[in-house]
Amino acid sequence: MRTTSLFAGLFLATTAMADTPVLTVYTYDSFVSDWGPGPAIEAAFEASCGCDLQMIGAGDGAALLARLKLEGSRTDADIILGLDTNITVAAAETGLFAPISVTANYTVPGGWADPLFAPFDWGYFAFVKNAEIESPTNFRALADSDLKIVIQDPRSSTPGLGLLMWVKAAYGNDAAQIWADLNDNIVTVTAGWSEAYGMFLEGEADMVLSYTTSPAYHLIAEGDASKSYAVFDEGHYMQIEVAGKLANTDQTALADQFLQFMVSDAFQSIIPTTNWMFPAVTPVAGLPDGFPNTLNAAQSLIFSPTEAAALRNAALAEWQTALSQ
Repeated sequence: MRTTSLFAGLFLATTAMADTPVLTVYTYDSFVSDWGPGPAIEAAFEASCGCDLQMIGAGDGAALLARLKLEGSRTDADIILGLDTNITVAAAETGLFAPISVTANYTVPGGWADPLFAPFDWGYFAFVKNAEIESPTNFRALADSDLKIVIQDPRSSTPGLGLLMWVKAAYGNDAAQIWADLNDNIVTVTAGWSEAYGMFLEGEADMVLSYTTSPAYHLIAEGDASKSYAVFDEGHYMQIEVAGKLANTDQTALADQFLQFMVSDAFQSIIPTTNWMFPAVTPVAGLPDGFPNTLNAAQSLIFSPTEAAALRNAALAEWQTALSQ
């Protein structure tokens, strides 16, 4: 009887697991870290979906697209979460994404309209530093200083690519010279954001490419006011992070449900104090005390997805040439 009951219990448990739909989301590593938004989002979505949400870290943002291109239509992913507008044109050109229908009262600067991708957060790139360090006021001043910086690789990291776009937006045809002048300041180039920020925290560089919201983490989560960011008079480049649905998903309805959940208050209220970015839809409770103000239009630099796609190869070539010398 005990043996029979045991096998019956195992059979029922296995059947229940088989009947539970699985939604697979590829995202970047820091999103699914213990301190990132992934665990809380997984719990919140599973409480209402009757599904198993599997969020898989796949490097940094730009590495997501590289992995998807490699896997093609054979990918296990149903959703890609963590691309940004600098690479959405390249993502769309793969033909691997399906149209989506997501409705939200977006507070993303400039509004939002895209048939394939929906935003979940946004922010401004900045060089984070210890507060006592005198801030350079622009890239030229940074290059003229003895400050050491750590940045991310634009081929694998969306912040790294964002830095290329930032320099290009601020300096245009002079971008190559800016990179040549910055070469002596760069300690190293990491594959992703987590590695770079860790090096900064360990004292291996004076500043790190991150976001204007990064010091808020130290202030709110740690009660540490020792971090700030350098305000650049030429402005700061914006990043808008997005998610999209794969055309070959066998969980179409569930993927649609997740994307709509992504812009709900349950998801968006998690973003500020876990991903440390501005949410794409302002939470009902607002932003936490200690969060930085948004920048004005003149301080906010961004290329359209089409412009970014057109500039990317030339900007990457300028960067590689400067850093190889």
